[in-house]
Amino acid sequence: MNSRTHTFAPPGVLPADFAELSGLDFLQAMLDGKIPAPPIASTLDFTLLSVAEGVAVFEGQTGEHQYNPLGSIHGGYLATLLDSALGCAVMTTLPPGQGYTTIQLNVNMIRPAFAHTGPLRCEGRTLHAGRTVATAEAKVVGTRDGKLYAHGTTTCAIFPLK
Repeated sequence: MNSRTHTFAPPGVLPADFAELSGLDFLQAMLDGKIPAPPIASTLDFTLLSVAEGVAVFEGQTGEHQYNPLGSIHGGYLATLLDSALGCAVMTTLPPGQGYTTIQLNVNMIRPAFAHTGPLRCEGRTLHAGRTVATAEAKVVGTRDGKLYAHGTTTCAIFPLK
């Protein structure tokens, strides 16, 4: 029997805490260690690597703890990696005082991933950022083999934080 433990900072950041920051500034503060990463990142072993206007890049480490009953990485892991990159790509376009939530997520699985697949890189890019709705697309690619494992799109609702 294997075991796995992880540590995380409790989610001590509330929307009101960052209402004065743009989405890009908030995510950059997270990269700079001024704001803790959300607990889901530690739980599923992925991290935000970089952000720019309209772009967010994550990397996830594959492991047997993410296996489904058939012995491959669970599709929900890939969907979560996509949702994170997609949503954060949208977040980079938001002005101070605006938030987002995913209202539609479309995921296409291309091939199975395994523990030995190694790190998966997911890059999300905003396609449209409007006043009330934004859309983005992302791809999950193996960093060792360069193969496409999944791709997806999102629609996000944009709303005021206060």
